[in-house]
Amino acid sequence: MARNYFLMRNMLYCILFATLFSCAMKQPKTVVNNDPWETMQRILDSVKEPSFSNKTYVITEYGAQAGGVFNNTQAFKKAIQACTENGGGKVLVPSGKYLTGPIHLENNVNLHLEDGAEILFSTNTADYPIVHTSFEGTELMNYSPLIYAYKKTNVAVTGKGILNGQANNENWWWWCGKDIYGWKKGTPNQGDPLNRLRLVAMAEEGVPVSERVFGEGHYLRPNFIEFFDCKNMMLKDVKIVNAPFWVIHPIKSSNVIVDGVTVESHGPNNDGCDPEYSRNVIIRNCTFNTGDDCIAIKSGRDADGRRVGIPSENIIVQNCKMVDGHGGVVMGSEISAGVRNVFVENCAMDSPNLDRAIRIKSNSKRGGLVENIYVRNLDIGQVKESVLIIDMFYNVYGGQVGTFIPQVRNIYLENIKVKDGGMYGILAKGYKEFPIKNVRFRNVTIDKVDNAYSIENLVGLKLIDTYVNGSLMESPSN
Repeated sequence: MARNYFLMRNMLYCILFATLFSCAMKQPKTVVNNDPWETMQRILDSVKEPSFSNKTYVITEYGAQAGGVFNNTQAFKKAIQACTENGGGKVLVPSGKYLTGPIHLENNVNLHLEDGAEILFSTNTADYPIVHTSFEGTELMNYSPLIYAYKKTNVAVTGKGILNGQANNENWWWWCGKDIYGWKKGTPNQGDPLNRLRLVAMAEEGVPVSERVFGEGHYLRPNFIEFFDCKNMMLKDVKIVNAPFWVIHPIKSSNVIVDGVTVESHGPNNDGCDPEYSRNVIIRNCTFNTGDDCIAIKSGRDADGRRVGIPSENIIVQNCKMVDGHGGVVMGSEISAGVRNVFVENCAMDSPNLDRAIRIKSNSKRGGLVENIYVRNLDIGQVKESVLIIDMFYNVYGGQVGTFIPQVRNIYLENIKVKDGGMYGILAKGYKEFPIKNVRFRNVTIDKVDNAYSIENLVGLKLIDTYVNGSLMESPSN
């Protein structure tokens, strides 16, 4: 008996040590102090632009031909490979139009587009190999993103040129299954049982990602630019148009800068920037004119998000302009691993087609914890539905009910001016078991709004120096 006791005790000690060691190896959680904007500045100071050797590799010297007809996939590949093998530098795309398949970036490579350069991406699915990627918050093996970096360090895409996905109602877009994007009744689409639905079922069943093989015949569109499990990445100054699906997608990545980028893409699910499972992401000086959310912060869908278990955190949005889109800055709906420490400041939003300024969306299949969201200095012209919406019953695909109740707390908006507020200043609906907690408006002015707020299961709404349609608002009693 004594021997069994000591064996069991030692086994428990080993398990405890392994657990503590595993926790210690995880990235430390950033603690937001009494001044969240000081915390934001510390994050900004910690993220540096990647630097590159002073060497240039011009794609035309590796066989590339301008004109938009010749397929330059191999020329891009050769130039990038030569660059990385020689210690890195700049892969230069001169002025002109260059057709290519997907571009796979390597360590220490800056893909730089001169002013007047335009990369046209093929719409032939045969040009796109199957790689480890993600579709709507679920990992899988699918068509390569148009620009793809997988487990790379110190990589950038820069310059004043254009990245043109060439997506339209004749190729990628109709796969969504909506007639407004060219889909015709009776033709296949992503909603067929063996496509998106099967992928979600595989994740729920715990099928390994390597066995979730889709691609040809499954109609799951590729992301445009995807940094997958990367460090020290930058996207700067380029213009991106006509994406098949999500436009900028850092996933499982850290120290990411998106600076001075213009996104113009009005296809289905054309979110502008979707950080997912990512940390220390800076999005600044950008313009988003999109067919879906301008910025949507994510952390995995349902079982797959809980499997990965990496929250998106330390996301900073500064000096951006949001034009069309379902939401300006959004958290969700693929948010199962949670989101924390989001800072938004000095942004302008104005369009009759912009539905919401700040949005948090989840449901009881997604779950997830969203906390510490700080927003200040927004100039909002017009929004269609609400300035702030917190929807814990989001139900885009139907049947989105489960046992994972989402939680939201600590949402702060200050110094906001809204000229045309739409239907609601605040629209919030939480769960009775886990009500939304601590929402504060300070120095907020909303004009031409139908209702100041509509709230359900929200505890701790504070309205300080907040005016709606010219009247000073009082905080509601809980």
